[in-house]
Amino acid sequence: MNASPQQRGAAFFDLDRTIISGSSVFAMGVAAYRAGMVSNRELLGDALNAATFLFAGASDDKTEAVKNRVLQAITGVPVEAMAELGDQIIPRLQSEVRREARGLLDLHDAAGRDTFIVSASPIEIVGDFADAIGLTGGIGTVAAIEDGVYTGELAEPFCYGNGKALAIERVANERGYDLALSYAYTDSAGDLPMLEIVGHPVAVNPDRALEAVAYHRGWPIVEFSRTRKTVVKRTTAAVGAAAMAGIAFGVGVSAGKRSAARQSLIRRVLR
Repeated sequence: MNASPQQRGAAFFDLDRTIISGSSVFAMGVAAYRAGMVSNRELLGDALNAATFLFAGASDDKTEAVKNRVLQAITGVPVEAMAELGDQIIPRLQSEVRREARGLLDLHDAAGRDTFIVSASPIEIVGDFADAIGLTGGIGTVAAIEDGVYTGELAEPFCYGNGKALAIERVANERGYDLALSYAYTDSAGDLPMLEIVGHPVAVNPDRALEAVAYHRGWPIVEFSRTRKTVVKRTTAAVGAAAMAGIAFGVGVSAGKRSAARQSLIRRVLR
């Protein structure tokens, strides 16, 4: 018998450096530059921020600056224009999906868990991208709209830090998920609230601050790479979750395996 919604969890994934290898905000910046929405100088600043984020992780100051930049760029822009940007951005994001992340998404889907992206990027992009890669839904930053254009203000709390946790709790309440049975995956210590509200937190390609927290709290630490085998660091209290993440590498690179064999593997890992 299938579990009722109240008896099952969901899986919540950060986007940048977790599901994809790069920065969705920078991808949006390139598309916005091509559409005449940002200048050369602004694009260069986004490129430098994206490079810093890629190698060192996000900081609260940088994230606040990105939030302000995004809101500034879309002020007065018609909603239809954002949809056109999405048409350019989403194929690029699809090409950057990590195969190990794809394996984890498939494992959770096969185990009966709904899967969500949780990102500070605009909900219009996050939602369409989640649809494009077959997830249940996307949770992102919601900007205020009046008369079909963006006002430059937020309609909901910024989807970062505590804002991510609030958004996840809202979705869980609406859909009846048990957060104690749910999973969360992210790379940044700025997302600690998102990890702390679920029963199965996982640090993926963590920045130094998150790696230290995960180690001391016994959370699994998983490293993804396109060029080498996955590395899984197992902490004493998280062997089961880490094993599931490790097996996802094999699932990701072996998409042609028979469905029956994959279901058998999943049952062994997740039971």
